Amino acid sequence: MSDAMNPDARTLLVAMLNMTAFHREHEKFYSVSPREQAVVLQRHSRALHALADRWTTTPPDNRQVLTPYEGAVDLNAPAALQLDGVLFMEGEGEPSEIKHLKRELRSLADDAGGAGQWLATAMQSSWDSASALFEIEGLADLLGERHRIIANNWQGASMMTLTGRVLVRAADLLDCVDFSPAALRADLSDRRVSAGRLYSVAEMIDHAADLLSEFAGLVHDNERRWRVFRSRVEQIVAELPAVATEPPELSVSRAT
Repeated sequence: MSDAMNPDARTLLVAMLNMTAFHREHEKFYSVSPREQAVVLQRHSRALHALADRWTTTPPDNRQVLTPYEGAVDLNAPAALQLDGVLFMEGEGEPSEIKHLKRELRSLADDAGGAGQWLATAMQSSWDSASALFEIEGLADLLGERHRIIANNWQGASMMTLTGRVLVRAADLLDCVDFSPAALRADLSDRRVSAGRLYSVAEMIDHAADLLSEFAGLVHDNERRWRVFRSRVEQIVAELPAVATEPPELSVSRAT
């Protein structure tokens, strides 16, 4: 390393120390959290699959009921009750759990879309500024690692954006299903379109869950790269000559 380092290079190395510290720790969260969200989405998907399976095979139950709080025998699926608490009652319309599911899908979609957009912008900036590292001799053999971190996150940004789009479309399709017992029974007596729509919604949710899991995998792949890169930057900075500073008394004498 040359004794005389460009001041801009010194500033860049200090900035890299900051980024390799805070962004590495930040990514430890995002190597786990998306997988946790994926598990929740898979639970929702299984509940919808269970309802679709039920509605594909059961005949409509047109018996006379005694209380509006009776469970709809032909519409309820034990797995959907256990997984998401979805309960169809004779005197009710759309179950509150279905309403909650729609809200959750749109909320997750907003979060994923926003994260994807932010990350794509950040990685464009990181990619542009990374070329300044070319002139730092001590990082020559680790530039691939730095650019792989950026590339992983850039690819992950696309996955998050796509996750948001898929979840919005799943919620839109779920809106097309009339979940009132009367409407569902009319459909059971006809073409059973509602079951088909639930299968499609479940497949979309599964796709979103897979994308989130893949995103977490890409972020996790960065861990060793961050560690190795930071170690080298620390070494280079430690070997830099101290920055000369003007003695305080000289500054005072000149000011006077």
